[in-house]
Amino acid sequence: MLDLWRPGPEGRAFSSIATWENKGKNVAFRGETYYWSKHVNFLAMIDVPRASGEPFELAMDPSDERVRAELGAHGWSLVDPRPISADVDAYRAYVERSRGEFTVAKDIYVRPRSGWFSDRSVCFLAAGRPVVTQETGFSEIIPSGEGLVAFSTPDEAVTAVRAVAADWPRHAAAARRIAEEHFAAGIVLGAMLDAAGLR
Repeated sequence: MLDLWRPGPEGRAFSSIATWENKGKNVAFRGETYYWSKHVNFLAMIDVPRASGEPFELAMDPSDERVRAELGAHGWSLVDPRPISADVDAYRAYVERSRGEFTVAKDIYVRPRSGWFSDRSVCFLAAGRPVVTQETGFSEIIPSGEGLVAFSTPDEAVTAVRAVAADWPRHAAAARRIAEEHFAAGIVLGAMLDAAGLR
């Protein structure tokens, strides 16, 4: 619902809202374990804030103080996700005051190249906030490179963050355009109704 999201001026930090570690849903397949958790990939990207020189904030609450300290040492600021995720208006306000989203995907989506894309990232796009997110294969369907930038390695993530920071207005306008062209309710619901033969 694009009219519920208000693009505005550039925010301070690249941010996201996330759970550090999900347990109990890992999948073992052909001798490999696919993790139903983001923490594996956050650890792989832990140095991106420091390497990019840009401010990063996560609405996330790891219970392990050693994890919190390690994230802090690498340039991640943490805020309590509970009041943000418990209220629709607080959630929207948090997204709208962000500079853009930086996030990773769960291991179980990344390695099989599932094409998964986050509904949370769609909210950032609708608010005109550029999204820098881990590649799952979604860029084969949704255009990536302007407004929405996919990465696979830490170096690619740093390059993407710096590119967005260097030309934020262009990336912000492209983010909103992607939301309008690919995720607007009328487009998505219309396609679903057509696929179901209901229209």
